[in-house]
Amino acid sequence: MQFRDLKKQYQVLKPEIDNALQRICSDASFIGGAPVRELETKLAEYVGVKHCVTCANGTDALRLAEMAYGIGTGDAVFVADFTFFSSAETAAVLGATPVFVDIDERTFNIDPKALEAAIVRVLAEGKLSPKAIVAVDLFGLPADYIELEPIAEKYGLILIEDGAQGFGGRIGNRQVCSFGDIATTSFFPSKPLGCYGDGGAIFTNDDEMDALIRSYCVHGKSGSDKYNNVRLGLNSRLDTIQAAILLAKFEPFVNHELAAVNQAATWYDEALNGTGLVLPLVPESCYSSWAQYTVQLRGAEQRNAVQAALKAKGIPSMVYYPKGMHQQGAFGALPYHGECPVSEKLCRTVLSLPMHPYMEKATVEEVCNVLKEALQTCNQF
Repeated sequence: MQFRDLKKQYQVLKPEIDNALQRICSDASFIGGAPVRELETKLAEYVGVKHCVTCANGTDALRLAEMAYGIGTGDAVFVADFTFFSSAETAAVLGATPVFVDIDERTFNIDPKALEAAIVRVLAEGKLSPKAIVAVDLFGLPADYIELEPIAEKYGLILIEDGAQGFGGRIGNRQVCSFGDIATTSFFPSKPLGCYGDGGAIFTNDDEMDALIRSYCVHGKSGSDKYNNVRLGLNSRLDTIQAAILLAKFEPFVNHELAAVNQAATWYDEALNGTGLVLPLVPESCYSSWAQYTVQLRGAEQRNAVQAALKAKGIPSMVYYPKGMHQQGAFGALPYHGECPVSEKLCRTVLSLPMHPYMEKATVEEVCNVLKEALQTCNQF
């Protein structure tokens, strides 16, 4: 059994993907080819923004967005404590100070009340200048932008949407990567829309930001002249092969894969209801792209025993995440504002189960039957 079955996806989409790869190899246009521009247009239209700039990976996408807004030394950037390392790493690399904020226990996303409390604390201390919020759409679910956008406006902060795990999700009619001042995503293979290597994108409605980020992507070039460099930038471009693969995957992603993962989540919910597990919550106004289906157990001992039982039956599972950001060694020397008890609890209790668009109901039932047997055996924990 695969945790996220990319082999099955390839078999289903093989004719489209193979044809796309053959065209790129025949054209020999491997960097900046027409598929890159076509993909950017399709992604911008889908999200509902003016501009999409593709780049080498999701981490670069965040860094480029932060560079474009001049984030750097002396700035405080507020980041959810329960997320992947790069959500805070990019700000720290630019000299800013990540300020870690606790999360909502049911949605796994940044807690707006904890965020505002952290902003007030930083302002009162007067050592850092609050500059930006990085809101992560964790496990496929959009963060609570209905609450976050007014907070950012109230304190004059840049709101950056980290949609690396949330692409395809939405709140009402607004798509992930259309929130805040600027948004980013990742096309890492296991993401909801993934390529066959690394890839990322930035989304903006600002013409000047679009031009600036395109410059930063190619060594700070001036306009279309890559040999006239007017600023220090990066070498961060999505290659044409990855763009072609994403184009081949895009229509299936929109037309049936999102519905399929939501069906799989419903099967999980039905099978695991009443087991004592805390199941993932999708607020009524939201639609998830289900990058992960993550349950909560009672504690680390029970989780370890359940995970071992699943593994013994050939069922993969993952712990996202075993450490909060404030517990990462790389951030040990940074000032730390406030506590993150919810994040610490979830690090001990979460377990992600196999989830992808090509799961069959029988596979979900197999996972759930083994999981329920393991829970009965592990009741002492």
